[in-house]
This record gives sequence, structure tokens and C-alpha cells, in this order.
Amino acid sequence: MTPTDDELMARVKNQDRDAYATLVDRHLDSIHAFAYRLTLNAEDAADLSQETLLRVWNRASTWRPGRVKFTTWLHRIARNLSIDAHRRSAARGAQGETTIDVETLPSDLAADAAQEASDLRQALTRELSALPERQRSALLLCHRQGMSNRQAAAVLGISVDALESLLARGRRTLRQRLREYR
Repeated sequence: MTPTDDELMARVKNQDRDAYATLVDRHLDSIHAFAYRLTLNAEDAADLSQETLLRVWNRASTWRPGRVKFTTWLHRIARNLSIDAHRRSAARGAQGETTIDVETLPSDLAADAAQEASDLRQALTRELSALPERQRSALLLCHRQGMSNRQAAAVLGISVDALESLLARGRRTLRQRLREYR
């Protein structure tokens, strides 16, 4: 039988490297995808993912099963680390261009349709990254990470009503900014 995240964390608290390796294998891709959507930079996402999972090992003793799902706790760590990194970067005045990886389009699309789809993806990525951090995080957690409103609210440390308000404002802003692509 496959152990649950809670069972694995109980073992990680006792410095069980095999249990930790299982957690890393199970959650690395999801955390990396979330980190990438927060940072829009592959290197930063890799660093953030590594730091997040290192914190799981180093702070396993603070994990309290039953209080919050492990994945919620894990995403909260990643989000907080991302916010900290962004603040440090802003304090240094770093103003770098971000490279956005656009998914490859199916080859059967006509060239102009492919260009329109590519333009829309780039615009969506650009406008999503321009949203206030809490709106962006709410949208990413619910729509990209597939979390329920309750789980996303727990990650953000807010009520479900507050999360729904952030989602509504974020969606409304994106609709207004992306009108030309309809």
C-alpha cells in the first residue's frame, strides 16, 4: 500500500531519507510548475523548488498532521519563498527581462491561427504576471494547480470568501486587459 503524505512526513521527522525521497518524487513536478508560474523564470523556479523541498526536510518537526493538508503546507512554503525572493530582488532594483516559454502548437494549425494563439498565450502570461501578487497566486493555485478554494485559501492564509474575491478581481482584470484577443 502506498503511504500517504502524512505517513511519510511522520517518517521524515525521524530523518528517514527514503520517505523524504518519496515525497520529493511525488511533489517536485507540481512545486516546480507552481514556482515557474510565480517567477516566469526556469532557473528561479528550479532554485525555489529546491529550497522549498529543503525546507520540508529541515522543518519537518514543525509539520502538524491534521491541521492542513501536506500539499497546502508545501505550496505555502513555495509561495512565501517566492515572495521573499521578489522582495529581495525589488530591494536591489533588479529589472531584468523575463523569458517566457510558449508551449509548442500543434503542427496542423494554420500559420496565422498559430500566431494568434501564441500572441494570446504571451499576452495572458504578461497580464497574469502584472496582476497583484495575491490575485495571481489565487488564480494559479485554483486554475493551474487544481486546488479547491478551501485549499488555496489555506495556502494564502485567508478566508474562502477573501479568496473568491481575489479570484473575481483577477479574472475581471484579465478579461478587461485581454479584450482585444476575443
